[in-house]
Amino acid sequence: MELTELPLMAQSVYAELLELANLRAFETAFAEEGTFSTKTAKGRVYWYFLPARTPQNPSPTQRYVGPETEELRARIAQHRAAKASEKAQRALVRSLTHSYNIPGPLPAVARVVEGLARSGVFRLRGVLVGTIAYQTYAAMLGVRLRGALMQTSDVDVAQFLSVSIAVQDQTESMDSVLQKIDPSFTRVPNLGRSASTRYVSNEKLRVDFLVPNQGADDDEPLYLPALSTAAEPLRFLDFLIYEPVKAVLLHGAGTAITVPSPERFAIHKIIVSQRRKAEEAKAKKDLQQSATLIRILSQSRPEDLKSAWDEASARGPTWRELLTAGVAQLPASAKDSLADAGIVDAAKPSSRSVAT
Repeated sequence: MELTELPLMAQSVYAELLELANLRAFETAFAEEGTFSTKTAKGRVYWYFLPARTPQNPSPTQRYVGPETEELRARIAQHRAAKASEKAQRALVRSLTHSYNIPGPLPAVARVVEGLARSGVFRLRGVLVGTIAYQTYAAMLGVRLRGALMQTSDVDVAQFLSVSIAVQDQTESMDSVLQKIDPSFTRVPNLGRSASTRYVSNEKLRVDFLVPNQGADDDEPLYLPALSTAAEPLRFLDFLIYEPVKAVLLHGAGTAITVPSPERFAIHKIIVSQRRKAEEAKAKKDLQQSATLIRILSQSRPEDLKSAWDEASARGPTWRELLTAGVAQLPASAKDSLADAGIVDAAKPSSRSVAT
């Protein structure tokens, strides 16, 4: 199947939407009067916002803004001077979904993600993973993706425990956040475990919270203080959510979110496909999503794809074995793309050979 590139105009529309959505998210999160200040930790500068005291709020709580970047400094300098237009954002979303036929999420799923965004989940460096993240790569990479691989009723949010502790800020309890979106959301009991990490609504929408696992595979859930919930430890997740990227959920006026970089997503899917021993359908979907992204990235971002691959391969023999087994199950077109990017031997696409 040939990949269909989106017109350059569609990519320009998405770039404008991404800027407006992030500006609107910033202005919404820090709408009141207040003061921005910095803290330095381990040689890196982080910004915080302290709302001004008011009779209604005489002891305001400092809120986390983010790590210092040129973009963030510019946004702080323009705080309240520039207002994003919701009407303009809606027009851009409609253009992408209707004129360029880029699928958006299911409406019920979009409402959940939008509610999580309002609560501060992405401001506090939570990362949206799974199929919803994959869906955002169509507009991000300028290529149409197969609709069958893009829909889900599951919302998966991940965060590093170290980040969750370091931001020194938090959302409301996740029970409260989700019940404001849909009062039917309840925790799913985690049999034999100390805490629940999953929430389900009457509409069968599922929200899972995840955290990288650095210990045994049967470790207990860990509490993420920034997101006010327990999370399921998962191996290999640290690779996926390292250095995530900004994206937009194509629904309504567009919601600014954070997702894994597409090259890390593609490689992570190869790895996890080999660990789904009793979930053949999910493993197949993992490999299909990975294969599609590999074909795109080998043409548009081959250096990024190879760099991420080399990092995964360098993590040890278990990682290399899982990558080798996964590559063997990819379609020939994806194997050829890996060879074109200098990642595997063109003559032996399923071998353990990794370009150095």
